[in-house]
Amino acid sequence: MGFFERDAAMGSLQGLLTETIEGRSRVAMVTGVVATGKSELLHAFAEQVYDRGALPLVATASRGESDLPLGVLGQLFHNAPLGEGLRERAMDLLREGGGRLETQVVEGLCGVLLSLAEQLPLVIVVDDVHDSDRASQMCLSYFMRRARSSPVMTVFGHADYPHQTDRFFPTEIIRQPHCTAIRLHPLSRGAVLSMVGEHLGHETAERLAPEWHDLSGGNPILVAGLLEDFARNGTGAPAERYGEAVLSCLHRVDPPLLDVARWAAAIDDPALVHRLARADTPSVPLSIRWLETAGLLKDGRFHHEAGEEAVLADLGADKRQYMHRRAAELLNGEGASDLAIAEQLSKADDADTPWAVSVLRSAARRRLTDGEVESAVDYLKLALRGRLDDQERTSIATMLMRAEWRIDPKAPISHMEELTDALHNGSLRGSDAIILARALLWHGRMDVACDVLERTAEFGDTDPHTVAEGVSTRMWLRCSAPPLLSHMNSWAGKNISEAVLPFQVSRRLESINALVGVLTGGPHDRIVATAERILRGSNLDEMSMDTVESALLALVYAGRSNRAAPRCDALIGELRSGGSPARRARLTAIRAEISLRQGELEEAASYARLALEIIPPGSWGVAVGGPAATLMLAATAMGRYDEALAQLNQAFPEAMLQTRCGVRFLQARGRYQLAVDNPVAALRDFRLCGELLTAWKMDAPGFVAWRTDVAEALIALGRHDEARDLVEEQLSRSGAGSERTDGVALRVLAATSEVRHRPMFLRQASEHLQACGDRYELARSLIDLTEAYHGVGEFRRAGIIASRARALAQECGARPLSQALADDGGAEDGDGETSRVVAILSDAERRVAGLATVGYSNREIAAKLFITVSTVEQHLTRVYRKLNITQRSDLPPDLTAQPGRVPGLAREGAHPARPAAGR
Repeated sequence: MGFFERDAAMGSLQGLLTETIEGRSRVAMVTGVVATGKSELLHAFAEQVYDRGALPLVATASRGESDLPLGVLGQLFHNAPLGEGLRERAMDLLREGGGRLETQVVEGLCGVLLSLAEQLPLVIVVDDVHDSDRASQMCLSYFMRRARSSPVMTVFGHADYPHQTDRFFPTEIIRQPHCTAIRLHPLSRGAVLSMVGEHLGHETAERLAPEWHDLSGGNPILVAGLLEDFARNGTGAPAERYGEAVLSCLHRVDPPLLDVARWAAAIDDPALVHRLARADTPSVPLSIRWLETAGLLKDGRFHHEAGEEAVLADLGADKRQYMHRRAAELLNGEGASDLAIAEQLSKADDADTPWAVSVLRSAARRRLTDGEVESAVDYLKLALRGRLDDQERTSIATMLMRAEWRIDPKAPISHMEELTDALHNGSLRGSDAIILARALLWHGRMDVACDVLERTAEFGDTDPHTVAEGVSTRMWLRCSAPPLLSHMNSWAGKNISEAVLPFQVSRRLESINALVGVLTGGPHDRIVATAERILRGSNLDEMSMDTVESALLALVYAGRSNRAAPRCDALIGELRSGGSPARRARLTAIRAEISLRQGELEEAASYARLALEIIPPGSWGVAVGGPAATLMLAATAMGRYDEALAQLNQAFPEAMLQTRCGVRFLQARGRYQLAVDNPVAALRDFRLCGELLTAWKMDAPGFVAWRTDVAEALIALGRHDEARDLVEEQLSRSGAGSERTDGVALRVLAATSEVRHRPMFLRQASEHLQACGDRYELARSLIDLTEAYHGVGEFRRAGIIASRARALAQECGARPLSQALADDGGAEDGDGETSRVVAILSDAERRVAGLATVGYSNREIAAKLFITVSTVEQHLTRVYRKLNITQRSDLPPDLTAQPGRVPGLAREGAHPARPAAGR
């Protein structure tokens, strides 16, 4: 029945009362699941009886008094208006029946009741009769049969629990010929709406009632709990009072039902609950259906976590752990997945069973593969408390160290001493020992790391996976920390049987080898293709961080930042909701470096700051030099010298200078020193970069072009000849993918050359920088070209180029460059406008317009593109018409940095000839 149907139930009882008053005997059985309003209905009816001229006798049975003989009868007689003699007789019978219920006691008690019925129509109301004592039930049953011709109405409230073993009394009642069964059902949606509307008003009820009906299943007590929570928090979301209401309902039900509800709260798997609760409950499916009817569960689960949490809190930790242990044992016996078993073991906080450790380790490995690192860490910590020998403990501790690393690289420090001891006592071997060495190296403990690396050679491992780990680590050291390479000489020349290696391992070897190739031999098409193939079509869960990092950096240092950027963005996107902060931080640092090489200074600084926020500088170890260098370089270029200085004032590990990241940090520090007019200190840093890279045989133009940095410092010191020699040496090392380095070198070369030769070098520099897409370096080149045109008296060209330089400098946020130009015009249109322009121009028009933007005359453009001057003029005319402009100075900047860039420029920029102009 619904909310208004309760009124109908009251009407039915009142009708039966009328018949009783008229002299007929009537019986009513009011049933329903918990909290459907049975008690409220019976008590409200009892209050109306006296006004109708009948005598009400009311009792409420309880589970705690179910063993008290004649307890319910005693309640009925307690407040009955008995005369002195009749009361004394009733009390005597109750005392006599409290020992052993004899027939004469039953007859005597019934006689007392019938005596009352002779005075007034009698109405007996017993709530929760299912909890009444057996003696009272027998007396009431006997009384109903004797009172069939008397004005007596008996009303019973009875909960229809699904597995009551004693059905004697309800069966006895229902079989009475004058018995009326009244079943109360949970509230309907309309009834909930009315109930909520009475308290909160119609408008609020219209908004909340549908959800509240779903959360309560029509249970009035739960709706009342929701109303109380709303009064507290005003949100309509279930909270503490709702949870208390759920608990209140459950404490009213039979123990088997409460047991099933507790299983449902503890084990979030209805099918598993069925199997676990079966041993304690006669019919689990029936119990589940009953709890669902009562509004406590839906599809075998609690409606809301507030109710579930209340039940779990009431359950207690020990009982909950016992239930999860039972679940783990059952699942293990059924051959369930390790993940399912490990989840229960973790909640049980138990790894004592003989099979627990292997299950937890297997589940942790799977969680790591899926990127759920925190769960894996929990499983491994629990496994360490299991039954382990030294070898197993060491293996799991190493696995835990690697897992915690992905959350915060600083966390595994606590394991390093234990694992180092394990190495010395012989329980740490093979690839686990190499992993320890890399962790020590990350945190700058170089001496210990070297000792561990040397000891790995003593093991003489031939296992393919261990050999692969050793070889890949040696390759990684080659491009990351070359000074430590000598400690792994024993791994040089080791043969790896790739046929038996997992694909993930062989791909890691390929990726690191690609980065080594770029840093030691310069970029080659084959290396670029390898890096792109590794990154293409793979997600991060399928690759180690070394694989991803090496492939991305191989593209960056090969001059392919534009190809690395979208893949890096996609990989970061995969990790945003995952549990690998360390991976996300390292990828963000790479993204910052990519943005820096594209001249996106603000973006580079933002990414670098974010990388240092995701995991703090103290957790970066020696790798902190990477994001710190990017932030310093970007901040310096934008004129934010205080921000760059703040990075310099940080405490950095001394061992950082033995790594690739340390070289980048030295370069960044030198750039800052140069910008704040301290060329001597800058020169010292730049020369140290060169010494380290030369000693490490990592003098690749795409990584750190230290010669041009040294040259700029020398120019600031007035030593132009030395600077020119270094720049020419840098240009002699030019190759595929070195457009950016060549462009910068040509700009610096112009500064060492005669005034009349500078425009030529600077135009070549601009071509290269347009081709590589570095907007900041292009802006620097165009500013120098503006000055060069002024120097040779070509003021019209200088004005055109100045407009472009200003626009680029403003787009990059390079305040020092903007200040270097007189502010005599507004900035050009932004990236969106440039993209629109590129879309409407043909390739030929873009080629011509691209050369025009850097100051070439029509005749020079014709010579470079091997076309006639007339053709150049025709192309420019069409460009002006399409763009609705009238002169070259109106052309948008950076045309060739977009897709479809000027092919002629790319070809010419690939291998620039060594300039031969005089000094």
